[in-house]
Amino acid sequence: MPDIEEAPRAPGRPRSLRVDEAIISATLDLLAEGTSVEVLSIEAIATRAGVGKATIYRRWAGKEALLHDALATLKSAGPEPTGKSVRFDLIAMLGQVGPSNQDPRFAKIMPCILPHLTRSEEHYQAYQDIIEPRRDRIRQVLRRGVESGELRADLDVELAMTALIGPILVQRVLRWHPDLDADKMPEQIVDLLLAGMRPA
Repeated sequence: MPDIEEAPRAPGRPRSLRVDEAIISATLDLLAEGTSVEVLSIEAIATRAGVGKATIYRRWAGKEALLHDALATLKSAGPEPTGKSVRFDLIAMLGQVGPSNQDPRFAKIMPCILPHLTRSEEHYQAYQDIIEPRRDRIRQVLRRGVESGELRADLDVELAMTALIGPILVQRVLRWHPDLDADKMPEQIVDLLLAGMRPA
């Protein structure tokens, strides 16, 4: 990759977004190519990005902070709920769950990252920070459904959200059941669970 090292910045001059993006992309590329979190180094990232180590350290306190921000770019918050109906919004949001609708590096990176979530509280919290915006949008749709009367007043929103997301995530990440079509599952799961979430 060509050297994109930025020139020294004058006081108050904003940092280069192009350099930031190159560093983030280099981090994700190395992970997607099989570099483990333990082996991943600032030196390797700097070399791949075409910058010096000092450029990275001016932006991030260390590897963990950089890794957190790089992984965060793999997950968007998902589609904005339209308010058309709880069913419509849930199907749209669940359609974005899993690696098929993310950065193509996502599917290669996440299986390597998951083991670290059980061994490191810091990594686990970073993962929670990354997925919470998407989770919160689904939570908002469910709460809106309770307020509008579409869903039961005593609905356990957190449990319902987990029941909706879990099967699709397992199927898309692990391909757990060979006879299930992950693309059809959002509508199937929503219709299955809505039967128990609607008022009697």
